[in-house]
Amino acid sequence: MNVVCAPQGIVDIKYPKQGIGDIASSGFCNLLLDCSIVCPPLELENTGKLHKKGTKANMTEMLSNHTERLHEFMVPLLEQCRTQHLQYAVARAPYLPWDTKREDLNDLLERLAQESIEICGRIGCRYLIVRPLFAGILSEDIWEQNRAFYLGLAQHAKKCGVQILLENQCKDFNGHLVRGLCSDGRQAVRWVDALNEAAGEECFGFCMDVGVCNLCGQNMYDFIMALDNRLKAVILRDCDGNSESALLPFTAVTKGQSRTDWLNLIRGLREIGFDGELIMDLQDTASAFSPLLRPGLLQLAKSVADYFVWQIGLENLLKKYPSRVLFGAGNMCRAYMKCYGEKYPPLFTCDNNQKLWETVFCGLTVKAPEALKTLTKDCAVFICNIYYREIEAQLRQMGIENPIVFFNDEYMPSFYFDRVEREEIIK
Repeated sequence: MNVVCAPQGIVDIKYPKQGIGDIASSGFCNLLLDCSIVCPPLELENTGKLHKKGTKANMTEMLSNHTERLHEFMVPLLEQCRTQHLQYAVARAPYLPWDTKREDLNDLLERLAQESIEICGRIGCRYLIVRPLFAGILSEDIWEQNRAFYLGLAQHAKKCGVQILLENQCKDFNGHLVRGLCSDGRQAVRWVDALNEAAGEECFGFCMDVGVCNLCGQNMYDFIMALDNRLKAVILRDCDGNSESALLPFTAVTKGQSRTDWLNLIRGLREIGFDGELIMDLQDTASAFSPLLRPGLLQLAKSVADYFVWQIGLENLLKKYPSRVLFGAGNMCRAYMKCYGEKYPPLFTCDNNQKLWETVFCGLTVKAPEALKTLTKDCAVFICNIYYREIEAQLRQMGIENPIVFFNDEYMPSFYFDRVEREEIIK
């Protein structure tokens, strides 16, 4: 899985050095090459209106007539990425706001998408997110016009080695955001499959925007399961479920509860074995922070992204090792055994509680920590206890050199809410 940082709210396109440096210093290795940073949606929507005689045209105004200059405007950003050794596996073409009333900009969007493909080809960017066209198109014509739009991009994308990713959308309905194009998993699958069939190869995939799913009240597990291997990228952003925003995950909360269904997101991505691009979009959170605090914020964002990688790839970790033991004989150990014990059986479990030694818990013999010293080097120790760091330090001080992995039961395939009673232990 690639962890990718979106630049919006962090990087100034005219003076990108500090923002790019902060992203690289925080541990991110990949940047979303978001071409909308050059021509933001609101500026794009006002093309032809902002420029008055005698005033200097902005970049978006110039791009409306000379889209080939998009690469020119992106050069400072690309140069800083090169200096900081940041890669870009995924990019995004410019787009319009969901509530736009402009019906005359679809040709411009197509030209900007073509130029974005060209940029991706030059720098070796594998994926380009291109939102569907919607402005001024009748509902009965929406598929045919988008089919022509996407297939018109496909030939150029093939030559440049770029795969185009569709993205789920909201739409404005009397001032309210509701489900838009490709927000239904079945529709998204039909579009991607039909486009790939018409293109004669896999030119198209899908990018899932978690914020859109939250705004539309969707079941993310069902959405992911429908998309399956068509899903190549996921945009991680939080919001309150009512208004459009891009917040750091786990920060939109009410009374201690997340407003985003992270449980079904992680369950779904884990189920399909997702191994694509995880894009951290914290534009609004970053914009609200002082630039002096952003380095710390970005370090936190990287830690959050790594947490998602760990949770999504948990089963891959279990597969990775030929044998495993557990540390802990409580609720988390039971969760492991009920969800994964049959598929990835441990040799035994350990616990610091001497009263449990040589008893049986959930079918496992409970042994003293000293038993870990007899393990072969390729056997991993999975810590099933919330005191992860403390137990890891204990094991390293004992001289245990085996791989030590944290097991966490926050996002299990199923939950067991009754607490372990010690009477369950068989002597």
